[in-house]
Amino acid sequence: MTVISVDLTNAPYDIHVRAGLMAQAPEYLLPYARDNRLLVVTDENVARAVWPALAAALSAAGVESAAYILPAGEAGKSWGELEKLTDWMLAQHVERSDHVIALGGGVVGDITGFATHIVKRGCSFVQIPTTLLAQVDSSVGGKTAINSAAGKNLVGAFHQPALVLIDPELLSTLPPRQLAAGFAEVVKYGLIDDPDFFLYCEDNLDSFFAGDPAIRARAIITSVQSKARIVAADETERTGTRALLNLGHTFGHALEADTGFSDRLFHGEAVAAGMALAFRYSVRLGLCAADDAKRVSQLLKAAGLPTTLSDAGVTANGASLVDYMRHDKKMSGGTLPFLLARGIGQTFLSKDVVLDDVAAFLDDEAQS
Repeated sequence: MTVISVDLTNAPYDIHVRAGLMAQAPEYLLPYARDNRLLVVTDENVARAVWPALAAALSAAGVESAAYILPAGEAGKSWGELEKLTDWMLAQHVERSDHVIALGGGVVGDITGFATHIVKRGCSFVQIPTTLLAQVDSSVGGKTAINSAAGKNLVGAFHQPALVLIDPELLSTLPPRQLAAGFAEVVKYGLIDDPDFFLYCEDNLDSFFAGDPAIRARAIITSVQSKARIVAADETERTGTRALLNLGHTFGHALEADTGFSDRLFHGEAVAAGMALAFRYSVRLGLCAADDAKRVSQLLKAAGLPTTLSDAGVTANGASLVDYMRHDKKMSGGTLPFLLARGIGQTFLSKDVVLDDVAAFLDDEAQS
């Protein structure tokens, strides 16, 4: 067992990582059960693949459970689904002292976290992430949200979980495309400030996707440790440190918007293309060596991820994509901070990017 502490002043919590942890889940969840009862939120896919075994284990431990099942994919992160989920929680007589269990990927964790933040002015939740993307990114740090017509994650709140349980063996339930989408977020931690970890990802790519348990465990643990460190330094993005975690997301969210926040482009795939674009844009600005940008694209492409607008199925012109960016929640005073790079492991936040130049860059990318 590896236990990683997220050292926040007001809401510290632990992340437990161990292969086979799901077999012990009732032991960890029992303290959060009121009157030996737990509420669980999951989605259609996880309800088939993971939830039956957990429900049976809870029952065997004397814990009654009730589950709310969301649609799979980004469709589950909408105003309509939020309304239905909160109505269900209230019908289940949730109390402010309760802990709702989020069992699933990033969508499940995001909407469950937001729902628990707003129901009765706040109750608690526990994250059990079942996808790689959720295990290494969205389950840690307390960002919760839903999507709106204006863009991705524009309605939400910071709401930290009480506990995170990560079982790498759950990755065996994922289709290859979902696994690859999560790998983009793993690579991100190497690109931010850990070039040795990026090299580790390069050297162990085949073993990771072949299912090597030691390789997967190290990748997950290193990623979570990196995110926990950054979140502890800047919980609500006040100093700019936490903004480093958004590498690839400004470009990526625009790509997701253009593809309708749908399964046409998974979030991790959009982030992969966004990171490749961020590095190539850094080359264009004279900040980064072209060879570094090439290495980034080569690794992501080898993992089966998109690295260009064409790969991502995006046909919008640069001006249209930049219009999506203008709705970014980080926009301030008409300026949108961008994550750029001086090299692998040398990401930084730039506040002087000209959006018209970004549009021109994206037009050039569309023609390349």
